[in-house]
Amino acid sequence: MTLIATAKLNGVEPMAWLTDVLERIVSGRTKANELDSLLPWNWKPLNDPAERTAMAA
Repeated sequence: MTLIATAKLNGVEPMAWLTDVLERIVSGRTKANELDSLLPWNWKPLNDPAERTAMAA
């Protein structure tokens, strides 16, 4: 519940944020020293399909 409330307070759609964050962590696209970039107040969704492809490679 805290994660959802924090996302909402930061103007982030909770389901999109949580889904993206978990995918980035599990896939290894985000390294341990970059985890702060996934916090709701720092998070930026990958909107550009080319950016998603580059991150997946």
